[in-house]
Amino acid sequence: MSATEKAAGALRTIGELAAEIGRPQHILRYWETRFPQLKPLTRAGNRRYYRPDDVALVRRIHHLLSEEGYTIRGVQRLLADEKAARGKNRTVELQTIRDSLAQALEEDR
Repeated sequence: MSATEKAAGALRTIGELAAEIGRPQHILRYWETRFPQLKPLTRAGNRRYYRPDDVALVRRIHHLLSEEGYTIRGVQRLLADEKAARGKNRTVELQTIRDSLAQALEEDR
């Protein structure tokens, strides 16, 4: 690994991430206002550091906007729908666990 490459789990600065996706830094700052899921760490001087999950989300937003032809609003809807679906799946999973535990308690009596 060269001195300019970072490990996959390393934090990225806004400049590094902007250069990676080929967009100016102000676009990433704008996306932060439009996508509440995008929350980089901020340090002294309001410096932004993007975690691996943030980097993945920025790459996905960039891909959807530039490659797939989505609008900002379209990406917002897509991400919101995916979050709702994950929540629904989680609810079903928890209900299944609850039912299994209730059945185990009944059998134990």
